Order: sequence, then structure tokens, then C-alpha cells
Amino acid sequence: MFYAYVLESLAKPGEFYRGHSDDLKRRLAEHNTGKVSSTAKSKPWKLKFYAAFESLELAQGFERYLKSGSGHAFATKHLGIEASSSARNAKV
Repeated sequence: MFYAYVLESLAKPGEFYRGHSDDLKRRLAEHNTGKVSSTAKSKPWKLKFYAAFESLELAQGFERYLKSGSGHAFATKHLGIEASSSARNAKV
């Protein structure tokens, strides 16, 4: 199985990271131990949402969608994932 996922920072609530992996537990551990440079400054992280797919291509496609404007709107409306105003302003 392959997974697309959304993490939320426990240090900075309202800051989210979207990614994909074939081993969700291992990848979350990598995020929380600082092995992922793009998330190291905001650790620790908690898993907010994940979806399982049969192929890597589907997981990558859903990750790309979650990172898009319409994917952010989908996550806000259907998954209850909404960035705080400070987190939104920090990502220019």
C-alpha cells in the first residue's frame, strides 16, 4: 500500500505538511526525529489524515491535489484541516 497523508505540527498548531509514503509509521518517525529537513523546525508532528492507495502514482497524485488550492479547500471542508492565520501568513 501507498499513503498520502497530512501532518499537523504540535509545536505550531495550524501548520500542516502534506506528503506520501509506502510506510506511514516510519515516515512519521522520520518527521518527528528531524530527518526531514522541511519539517524539522516544527516537530513534533501528529498524523491528522491519511488515505491508502494501491499504487504509488495514485498516492502521489492525491498528495499533489492536497497541496493545490482546491485540495486545501477540500481539506478544510471535508477533513477539518484549516491552517491558522499565522501559519498561512508565514507561507508566502
